[in-house]
Amino acid sequence: MAATLLAVIVALAVGHLAPDIATGVRQYGWYGSWLRWLNAQFPEGSVWRGTWGIALALMVPLLVVGLFQLALDQPLWGFAGLLFAIAVLFYCWGPRDLDLDVAAVLDAPDATARRAAAGRLWPQGAGVQLDGGSLVEAVFRNAQRRWFGVLFWFCLLGPLGAVMYRLSVLAVERDDTQLAHDTASGAKTWLAILEWPVAQLMTLALALVGNFDSVMAAWREDGAFGLHGNLLNIAARASVRSEIAEEVADYTESGIPASTALVEVFGELPELRDAMNLAWRILILWLAVIALFVVAGWVS
Repeated sequence: MAATLLAVIVALAVGHLAPDIATGVRQYGWYGSWLRWLNAQFPEGSVWRGTWGIALALMVPLLVVGLFQLALDQPLWGFAGLLFAIAVLFYCWGPRDLDLDVAAVLDAPDATARRAAAGRLWPQGAGVQLDGGSLVEAVFRNAQRRWFGVLFWFCLLGPLGAVMYRLSVLAVERDDTQLAHDTASGAKTWLAILEWPVAQLMTLALALVGNFDSVMAAWREDGAFGLHGNLLNIAARASVRSEIAEEVADYTESGIPASTALVEVFGELPELRDAMNLAWRILILWLAVIALFVVAGWVS
């Protein structure tokens, strides 16, 4: 757990303070080439073009990472394994700094620049939407795929888990690999399986750092809890609405009109700003829990 905490701090610090270095390191073109090579090698009706063909794409890179993880566990009293874990988590984090991407949208000088900046919050080829609800979902989707999914599987399986999650996301989000329909469908189902526990834990944390009643109401909605449910999106939208309403209410009690209060409190795109604040609170809570496990391990 100490390695996890240290690795996350390094990944966040370097990604924020030196985004060009982070972007230069986090290059996944080799994985796209690997997927295209598999497409060229296997004909119709083969395992690769079936529902679980994604397992074939993951098998080789995960085998390599797993062997390194085992080999470096003991040498130099585990120091080599610690460095490997930090390097892998840093590589799998992001790949872009979410804070900087959100700030670019908020600071955009005009609508055209804002839409271009917001495009970094959507997968390749997806349409950009600038309404409040869509921006909230975009922030939490990116927080899940850039931060929390990687962190959860890293905590569970070490570097192997972080690489498994990142490559699973890339298989779904990249639009230049031309996966067969069944392969792409299987990759989406596999990613949904990986993200289901992450979404539940993020929602639980959101209930603790945000509006508890709004999150509980989202949890009770039909279909929200399922594998392909929208629990996190529903809870995030409700929490952001509640937080903004509470902030505005504080101003309107002083006789300031609600529309004026909204601009004074949050400026433009209040949902985007508040969603980013909530994502940070969730991450801090997760890191605090990890720190508690570290301290408990030292005490015991």
